[in-house]
Amino acid sequence: MAAPPVIAVVGPTGSGKSDLAVNLALKLDGEVINADAMQFYRGMDIGTAKITVAERRGVPHHLLDILDVTQEASVSDFQHQARGTIDDIHARGKRAILAGGSGLYVRAALDVLEFPGTDPVLRARLEAEHAELGTGALLARLRTVDPISADRVSDARRIIRALEVQELTGRPFSSFMPRREYYQQAVQVGLDVDRGVLRERLAARVHRMVDAGLLDEVRMLDARGLRRGKTASRALGYSQFLRVADGASTMQDAVEETIVATRQFARRQLTWFRADPRIAWLDWQDPELTAKAVELCR
Repeated sequence: MAAPPVIAVVGPTGSGKSDLAVNLALKLDGEVINADAMQFYRGMDIGTAKITVAERRGVPHHLLDILDVTQEASVSDFQHQARGTIDDIHARGKRAILAGGSGLYVRAALDVLEFPGTDPVLRARLEAEHAELGTGALLARLRTVDPISADRVSDARRIIRALEVQELTGRPFSSFMPRREYYQQAVQVGLDVDRGVLRERLAARVHRMVDAGLLDEVRMLDARGLRRGKTASRALGYSQFLRVADGASTMQDAVEETIVATRQFARRQLTWFRADPRIAWLDWQDPELTAKAVELCR
């Protein structure tokens, strides 16, 4: 018998994806797979609004707390892990429910998406060239071999990666971009938000995180090597509150900066998910939200 469609619950941060995923799991005999890159990290609980054991209501959750803060999250590793987890869940007769707002990670699990390899020696050489020549010079080089990628990327890390892939494979990095073609059958449920309400909700959530001990969590993770983590150290709230721990910023400034950054991130998430015509959008505050989502997923 063919496996049922994978379910994905997507939308901006703070829209209630985790709650809906649990509700769907309880209704459809499912298990949840985390697709929020920052929730991979052990100890990053308060600042990522990680779902608690009590909030999971007995529903198994996968791919939470799988990395130390010093490790770098990898989309290709996640693809392998997520697809293996989906297969395992379906093999046991359950429904696999992906939940998270990291758009590329969701697409890596759901879509036909090929990941080129890496070469540490080549990467080190490009990083050394960047240190010597600067971002502008490497971007100009990228423009000659892959103008599409050059128009899409601007930060040094992505420029170096695009050049690495081009040298390693002989193909432009842009040729590896995902297609809107499911790897296996899937249903995507998007949470349609009132942006004004979401703005206020995100601000309130940041304040709750601070009251719950975000600064202490950041200090604890700093002792575990948070600053050395290329992915974890950039997480919303954590980079801002590291400066508080250093005495370089006030709590008030860190709170305001985190609120602004979180709102900007939510806008980027909405732009990303709105571009996918396959997503079925439901009102995040609809009293019948779970029932309507269940109908979509049946």
